[in-house]
Amino acid sequence: MAPTTDDAAAPRGPHPSYIEVAAPYLFDHTIQLRLSSLGMTEAKEDAVRLQGVSWIDNVRRSLQLPVKTFNTAVVYYHKFRLLHADHEYSWVDAAAAALFTACKIEDTLKKSREILCASWNLKVPAGDALSPDDPRFENHSKTIIGLERLMLESAGFDFRNRYPQKLLVKLAKECGLERDQAGKTAFNMSLDLYRTFAPLKQTTSTMAIACVELAARLWEMDLTSIVGHKGINLEKWGTSRAEVMETLLDLLDLYTHHRPSTSIGPLYALETFINIRITLNQEAKSANLPRYTGTSSSPKSPLANATNGTRPRNGIAPTSPPTPLTPGTISPGQPTAPTSAIGVRGQSGTVRFMLDAARAKNERIEVEKYHKVEVEEYEVEVAVEPDRRQRVR
Repeated sequence: MAPTTDDAAAPRGPHPSYIEVAAPYLFDHTIQLRLSSLGMTEAKEDAVRLQGVSWIDNVRRSLQLPVKTFNTAVVYYHKFRLLHADHEYSWVDAAAAALFTACKIEDTLKKSREILCASWNLKVPAGDALSPDDPRFENHSKTIIGLERLMLESAGFDFRNRYPQKLLVKLAKECGLERDQAGKTAFNMSLDLYRTFAPLKQTTSTMAIACVELAARLWEMDLTSIVGHKGINLEKWGTSRAEVMETLLDLLDLYTHHRPSTSIGPLYALETFINIRITLNQEAKSANLPRYTGTSSSPKSPLANATNGTRPRNGIAPTSPPTPLTPGTISPGQPTAPTSAIGVRGQSGTVRFMLDAARAKNERIEVEKYHKVEVEEYEVEVAVEPDRRQRVR
C-alpha cells in the first residue's frame, strides 16, 4: 500500500543538528564577500580594524602580556568582525573581549576588570589611575564576558593558533640578518602584519619569510640568501612565491596608506616603500603572479555546505534569530545586544562545532540516508463505464 500524505509528512525523529566547520584559513575573496554582506565600507573597515588592533597592542604592552597572546587576540578580533556588523557592537568592546578570550586560551590569565583598568589608565595621568576593583568597571566587565561566547563562536571554537615570530627568528639567523638592525625590523614587521588580514590567509612560514625579505629590502641587503634558487627553500616550508608576494604587498599597502598606525612605517620615507613596491610589481608581472592567491570568478563561501541541514551564514539569508541575550551583553550606548552570526539554527536544532571538514562531510552523507523521503509509485487500471465516459465528453 502506498504511503499516505500524512505518513510522508510525519516527523522522522529529532533534527539532525547543524555542523559548523572551523576555517583556519580564508581566501581574500571570502573575506571581501563577508565584509560586503555586512555593508562595511573600505574606509570604515580600515579605521575599525586599525583602531582595534592598536588598542589590543597598547593594552597588552601595559599588562606585559607575551606576543603570542597578541597574535591570538588579533585573529579573534578579525574573525569576529567578519561575522558581525559594526553597528552591533563597539569596537572597544570587541577588542577587549578578544584580548580577554586570548588570555584564557594562551594561559596568560587576566580578569576583564584588569584589561579595562589598563585601558583606562593609559588615557589618564598617573595621579588619576584606578585599580581593577573600581565600581565603574562593573557593568563594562559584564559586557566583555558576554561577548566572549560570540568570540568563540566566530572562531568556530578553533584553538589552533599561529605564531610566526619563532620561525622568523630562526630564518633571520640563517639569512644573516643582524639582530639589532634588520632582525629587529623583521620582528616588528611581524607585529604590524597583524594589522592586515594576512594572518587569516597565510601560514606561519609564509608570514615569517615575507617579513624577513621586506626587512632585508629596507636595509638594502644582498637578497641572494633570501630570494631565488640559492635563497630560502619555499617548497620545504610549504609555501610558494605567489603567497609570499601577496603577503609582501599586503604589508606594503599598510605602510603606504596607514604609516602612522604602524611601528615601522614612520621610520622610513614613503618613497622607500613605493620603490620596493614597484620592484615587486615588476617581478610579479614578469612571473605572472596574481595579486591574491586562490581567487575565483564567482566566489562562494567554503562553509556553505558544511552542515547536516541547509543553512546560510553571515546574514546572507534571514534564517537566524538573535542570540539569546546574556546579562550585561549590551554595550554602552548600544540599543540592542550583538546577535550571533552562528545563525538560524538554535531554535530548530543543535549547532555543533568541528575541526575536521572530512568528518563533517561523511557524517552529513550518513545522516541524509535516514532523512531521505522514499515514495513508492505504481499504476492501477480502473474500468470506466461507457455511459459515464460519454457524459464526460
